[in-house]
Amino acid sequence: MEKLDAHFWNKRYQSEDIPWDAGSITTPLKDYLSNISNKSIKILIPGCGQAHEAAFLHQEGFTNVYVCDWAADALKLFHKNNPAFPEEHLLCIDFFELKIKADLILEQTFFCAINPDLRQNYARKTHSLLNDNGLLAGLLFGIEFDREGPPFGGNVEQYKTLFSPYYKILKMETATNSILPRMGNEVFVELRKK
Repeated sequence: MEKLDAHFWNKRYQSEDIPWDAGSITTPLKDYLSNISNKSIKILIPGCGQAHEAAFLHQEGFTNVYVCDWAADALKLFHKNNPAFPEEHLLCIDFFELKIKADLILEQTFFCAINPDLRQNYARKTHSLLNDNGLLAGLLFGIEFDREGPPFGGNVEQYKTLFSPYYKILKMETATNSILPRMGNEVFVELRKK
């Protein structure tokens, strides 16, 4: 498997080989975020890519949204398309090197893009980045893929084992409002930091 580093992801953005990009915020996340009334909470979106979720949040008046990606080209594209988004909230860094605290970490196609060997590190790192009672919420794939990733799939039982030491599982179920190409294949999770 090719090394999944910043160079790999920059090449994908440069060649526009980004089939995971839905072109806008997906329905499960839009519905979830639309129910958050406190628009000053600190939200982190790791492995954000074109960060459609951040664009949506910014348009909705959320003032404390940070995006992280180590593919500089992804962040440049996001900034070009969203020039009013605060440039200091664009973090071009390896997620595992981040030193920031957040109230909510929003997951959308980052977990499935990292090498599965890093999933334990992901669970620990998200836990360490959250404030007390912070939430990790978003979408994970609920299927295994029959080809080499990324994306990498998984299932609810694996996710329960992975996250239970760090989080109280508030919700972990098949998303009922996924976009059509992902219908039945996504698990919506809402986890509260222990």
